Amino acid sequence: MDTENKQSVVIIGGGLGGLFTGAILAKEGLLVTVLEKNATVGGGLQSFRRFGETFDTGMHVVGGMEPGGNIRRICEYLGIADKARLRPVDADCTDELHFLEDHQCYRLAKGKENFIHSLVSYFPDEEDELRAYVRDIFAIADSIDLFNLRPSEDYMTGLPAHALEAASDFIATRIRDPRLRSILAYMNPLYGGMEGITPAYIHAIISALYIHGASRFIGGTGRFADTLADYIRAHGGSVLMGEAVETLDIEDRVVKTVTTAKGHTFTADYVVSDIHPCTLLPMMRGKGFTKAFRTRLEEIPNTYSAFSVYLKMKPETFPYINHSVYLMTRYDDVWHFGDSSKPWPMGLLMMTPPVDDQGPWARTILLTVPMTFDAVKPWEETVTGHRGADYLAWKDDCAERILRLVEQVYPHIRDGIEAVNTASPLTIRDYYGSKGGTLCGFLKDCHNPALTNIPVVTKVRNLLLTGQNINLHGFCGVPLTAINTAEAILGRNTVINHINECTKV
Repeated sequence: MDTENKQSVVIIGGGLGGLFTGAILAKEGLLVTVLEKNATVGGGLQSFRRFGETFDTGMHVVGGMEPGGNIRRICEYLGIADKARLRPVDADCTDELHFLEDHQCYRLAKGKENFIHSLVSYFPDEEDELRAYVRDIFAIADSIDLFNLRPSEDYMTGLPAHALEAASDFIATRIRDPRLRSILAYMNPLYGGMEGITPAYIHAIISALYIHGASRFIGGTGRFADTLADYIRAHGGSVLMGEAVETLDIEDRVVKTVTTAKGHTFTADYVVSDIHPCTLLPMMRGKGFTKAFRTRLEEIPNTYSAFSVYLKMKPETFPYINHSVYLMTRYDDVWHFGDSSKPWPMGLLMMTPPVDDQGPWARTILLTVPMTFDAVKPWEETVTGHRGADYLAWKDDCAERILRLVEQVYPHIRDGIEAVNTASPLTIRDYYGSKGGTLCGFLKDCHNPALTNIPVVTKVRNLLLTGQNINLHGFCGVPLTAINTAEAILGRNTVINHINECTKV
């Protein structure tokens, strides 16, 4: 393959953003090199082996992969859609919500009408309000050109006025019943939602995605990360693991070299950073970002983190559940997962991930519980494997408190547990390279959108940003941001037009 005349790009970080950006640029003819500090690629798509089983670290449920979905269309453009091994969640119950306050269970169905009908069965006096709510969230989602893969001059133009109000206010002004308001906000841990702060458009696009339908990766998300890495390699690029970037040498506001901890030096026409911008800052040598911009990045609040419990189950002891289960303690606390002054745990996401030969029984269970970084402050200066006995005892206590919560819905779950593994916000910080172990990057603020929306282009002329801290996050938002980043090199609407040419809908 002739590579001499190709433009080149070095991508710092092999998370979902780096891999999608790299795959798009590789398809469009650039020579791509991805530098990943860990032994495996994927970021939030990473999987790990423990107790003879595969466990996912981050993205457990994905939207946009149904036929005609925006992320599936990107995968079709790349030619990898059929390599994503997915299992759709149940249509009659995409999510099951348990509120322990009154021991009420709510089951939500797929599709606009079914979603409305499922909630009307619990709140018959709110049908008109629910219809107006669903209409408005889809109107917001439909107004975002990038979300819909439409060519545009500005990716976020045309938003309705209410798209920029607080999501909590957006719901409250449309729904009368306080319990129903909390139910409609149940997915806010997926985007780090905060009451009175998170914009309605963030809530709208996530809600619209999952009302349309959600899927799970079979056999672990790491397979999809490997698919993207293999795609880059097949197009002449390189994906190098164990290459932790240490310095970016900048002259005249251009990155001249990228150097790793192993002493390897890389040069390229463009450099794309997929890591948290605050993690990038200390790597930069020379005149790059202004002091004002650095201060701005450091001062933006981040979304909260999580504590995870990974369970290996004894054979035929716990049923496989083909949808997500949310456990919440109190209705009023749905928006307060980022409040460290509240009792913990306030709620959790429970999943039984599917395997290749999935039968009626679960082999593993994943419990993800929102947690602020304040909880691990006593050990923030420690490193993996050397955090001390008090840290291990604290993790055991956290796992015990979580299991006691789960037992209120599944009283016999302990009978089936064969082995337990845990991960804290420190794990997320160290493996993802995310400030404060944030799961969803910078906290978007409806009161100051200019502060919290970071552009993909920078004052360093050949340095671009991608990943969940820029624009949108999650399995849907990160690939869309990757298009934005790629088009900063290729030209506005180049990728969008190519996607539309090969995936007519």
